Amino acid sequence: MVPSTKLAFIDLQTQQKLIYPNLMARLAQVLSHGQYIMGPEIKELEERLAAYVGVKEVITCSSGTDALLMPLLAWGVGPGDAVFTTPFTFIATAEVIQLLGATPVFVDIEPRTFNLDPEALAKALATFGDNPRTASLRPRGVMPVDLFGQPADYERINPLAQQHGLFVLEDAAQAFGATYQGRKAGALAEVAATSFFPAKPLGGYGDGGAIFTDNVELAQVLRSIRVHGQGSQKYENVRIGVNGRLDTLQAAILLAKLDIFDRENKARQEVAQRYSEALAEVVEVPYVAPGCTSVWAQYSVLSPDRAAWRQRLADAGVPTAVYYPRPLHLQTAFAHLGYQAGDFPVSERVSQEIFSLPMHPYLSRTDQEEIIRIFHG
Repeated sequence: MVPSTKLAFIDLQTQQKLIYPNLMARLAQVLSHGQYIMGPEIKELEERLAAYVGVKEVITCSSGTDALLMPLLAWGVGPGDAVFTTPFTFIATAEVIQLLGATPVFVDIEPRTFNLDPEALAKALATFGDNPRTASLRPRGVMPVDLFGQPADYERINPLAQQHGLFVLEDAAQAFGATYQGRKAGALAEVAATSFFPAKPLGGYGDGGAIFTDNVELAQVLRSIRVHGQGSQKYENVRIGVNGRLDTLQAAILLAKLDIFDRENKARQEVAQRYSEALAEVVEVPYVAPGCTSVWAQYSVLSPDRAAWRQRLADAGVPTAVYYPRPLHLQTAFAHLGYQAGDFPVSERVSQEIFSLPMHPYLSRTDQEEIIRIFHG
């Protein structure tokens, strides 16, 4: 049976109808004051995000990618530096490392959470100087990814990094609203980055991002980097930066969405729970580690029969997606690093079996039950 209406993988239209009056009022306010760059909504959004996550400083920026790039610029990461990260994520995580001339050093993932494996990280750190691929590099930092909405294991990663004198940059692009041991994603490392791409749990109507930190001095540097390395006035440039500002209109949109974010997060939990209870005997359902909550940026399952399941769902009008079909160490963009198939077996197996189902706060119980029936049919 085909679901009652054409299913959306992520339903932004229903959300927009719900917030439309507040959204239009917010946008009208921006059009009225005309401060389209760094208008008052930017400061309001940064203050609300800081209070929500529980950090001192938030620096909004033009994308989740810039939110990762800017801290690396602030720390002076560059040629000869090595930054450890996962090969099972979107390219932006490793891309920003390479953009600065530094070297991404990949570390395999845990088989259940799909996040960076602390044991694999410990091994990579212990053998760093003996590995021909890394012996000439300086270890500088670690960039864990809170994949699909669940935070990585920072109580194990942060001490490892501290022991070796490395920074930790939390890539929380998919995890705004999630928690780890009672703390919010975005507050789990010295610096964190998130994305407001439209498909994210808190997404705008265009690109956007934010950086979170308790380091006030670093925040001042990041605000300078955000505006071409600006100093005390517009035409004083004290460092090399980027054009990394968030548009005021996007800030207004995000403020309207933030008003209902907790309600949407609760609905996401209910949708995920129904999936997991119904599908556990058919496919491998997501695992949420003890002490964690996921914000369910994606609801991703594993099956060796992925192609057959996706075709069956497509025939019934149900969209699916694969995040991610090829790990980064096997991408052409990183071929020069010399990795080969088999280097990261967990990432490679997961990439061959994973697929994501429709997940959003407005997925009706009726439509979800129809999706579940397809698996059991």
